[in-house]
Amino acid sequence: MKIFITGGAGFIGSNCAERLIARDDIVIGVDEVNDYYDVRIKRANLERLERLAGDSGNFRFFEGDICNVEFITKIFEDEKPRWMLHLAARAGVRPSIEDPFVYIHSNVEATTRLLELSRKNGCEHFVFASSSSVYGGSTKSLFSETDDVSNPVSPYAATKKSCELIGFTYNHLYQLPVAGLRFFTVYGPGGRPDMAPFKFVDRVSRGVEIQQFGDGSSSRDYTFVDDIVDGCLRTLDRPCGYQVYNLGNGEPTRLKDFIDIVQRCTERKAIIKILPDQPGDVPRTCADITKARTMLGYNPSTKFSDGMAKTVEWYKTSYAPKLEADAAANQLQAAHPVYADDGSYVCVIGTGGTVLGRLYS
Repeated sequence: MKIFITGGAGFIGSNCAERLIARDDIVIGVDEVNDYYDVRIKRANLERLERLAGDSGNFRFFEGDICNVEFITKIFEDEKPRWMLHLAARAGVRPSIEDPFVYIHSNVEATTRLLELSRKNGCEHFVFASSSSVYGGSTKSLFSETDDVSNPVSPYAATKKSCELIGFTYNHLYQLPVAGLRFFTVYGPGGRPDMAPFKFVDRVSRGVEIQQFGDGSSSRDYTFVDDIVDGCLRTLDRPCGYQVYNLGNGEPTRLKDFIDIVQRCTERKAIIKILPDQPGDVPRTCADITKARTMLGYNPSTKFSDGMAKTVEWYKTSYAPKLEADAAANQLQAAHPVYADDGSYVCVIGTGGTVLGRLYS
């Protein structure tokens, strides 16, 4: 199979690409590698995929904006992919309230462009990332694909619901098989730094204050990245008209319990600042994954505490050392020598007046 993955340098996209390359599929990756979060993580993801593919030719990467018509059209014409895994998106509930226009561009326009190219080029299945945010402020104990989601509470959620509607239209008009995946808070090694699991691990590890919005009773259905990847590939391999699937864990974790788990895994005490609930946030998310279990054989198996332990291990062994090395390099680059009046020695001063070393003449 030749699979086109947008967001190929991102968290979910790179992990999906890794699994597909490992099973000997050909992956065409596209990503603009923007600075929405730490570009070093995205570059490291790409390096990992290039190492895995080696000289096999199973991974080709194009850097650019999927909304650039000339750029994305040429890739379709040259590569002729038959399977689409569209994971690129502008994410985040709170930023979408501040700047809704970029979300319309990156999410709605891009998805429509890719649907049009896919149907023109004979794509066999178009799978794209939706979001659990479409469920809004639902008070139901479980979120089901059959729930009414016509009242999104953030521009981000509205764009994802719009993509589902456009996908349905393309299936209706052109019989293009389309599947929307409603992800429930994905986390794991290499995760997005703007998401709570990464952010809390980072801040607690460094002794920096974390923010708790509300009384800690809100809960999220956190889903480990390996389980999400399994769901993505199972969906991709099973075209079935137009479908929407919940991909979650099915077992929500309260914010207070989440913070306790982070403290245990990092072996550090969290410094917590309690703030009011944020506009646009939903009080609880929990996926009803019955449909995905039945139609896809989806069966998430990673407990939240186990997934966080793996995340902390990655942070300690891979991410934190790179941060420390970069900080040391930046400090050394900013250093300058200071000579004594008699020229008998030089002291090397770094940022903040730190003495990095002395050289004696």
